[in-house]
Amino acid sequence: MATSPLIVFDLDGTLVDTAPDLVSALNYVLQREGLPLVPLASARNMIGAGARKLIERGLELDGRSMSTKDIDRLTGDFIAYYTDHIADASQPFESLYDSLDKLSADGFRFAVCTNKLEGLSKLLLEKLEMTSRFDAICGPDTFGVSKPDPAFLRQTIARAGGDASRSIMVGDSGPDIGVARRAGVPVIGVTFGYTDVPVADLNPDRLIAHMRELPAAVDSLAQNFARSKPL
Repeated sequence: MATSPLIVFDLDGTLVDTAPDLVSALNYVLQREGLPLVPLASARNMIGAGARKLIERGLELDGRSMSTKDIDRLTGDFIAYYTDHIADASQPFESLYDSLDKLSADGFRFAVCTNKLEGLSKLLLEKLEMTSRFDAICGPDTFGVSKPDPAFLRQTIARAGGDASRSIMVGDSGPDIGVARRAGVPVIGVTFGYTDVPVADLNPDRLIAHMRELPAAVDSLAQNFARSKPL
C-alpha cells in the first residue's frame, strides 16, 4: 500500500504569524541593554534563522556587535522571555485551518520542519491547539541540523512516516526553498512570510499569496503521485 502523501511546513511566517511575539522578545533583550527598540515592520524580514541570528540582526540595525559570550546571554534571556509569551499575539494565518481540513480529507498528512527549537515549536502549536494535526514537529535540535541541510527535511519526512517521493515542502524563505531543492522535494513558496529576498525570486515550484490557495497548489504538484494516492 502506498504511503500517504505528506506536506511539510515551515512554522514562522508560513503556518503562524509569530512576528509580534518574536519582535517583542527581541525588544525585551535590547531594552535591557539600553539599545533602541526595533519596529515590527523592520524586524519581520529578520525572522527565520533562529533566536541567536535574530538578536545579531537586531544589534546590526543599530550598528552594534557583541562578544559570543554576550550573545549567548542575550539568547538565553530571549528564549526565557519568549517561552513565557510565545502565543500572546501569534496567530495562524487566515484560512489555514480550512485548508488543512480540506487537504486532510483528501488524504494528506502534515509535518513541521522549522529552524525554531523543537520545544518552542511544540509549545507554540500546543498553545494554538494545533499539535494533533502534525505527525512530526522537528526543530534544529531534533537531529542536530538546520535548514537548508537536506538531511533535516529527509529525517523529518521519515519521522512522520512519509516518503520523500510523495512529499511537498511549504515555506516562506530561502532556507525552505533550499532544503526542498537539495532533498529533491517540490516546494510551495508563500508570499506573506518573513524573508529578506522576495520568495518569488527563489523560484519555488508554486507560489501562493494566501492560505486559501494552498489546496490547489498542493493538488497541482501532487499529480505526479496522484495515481497511488490513498482513497
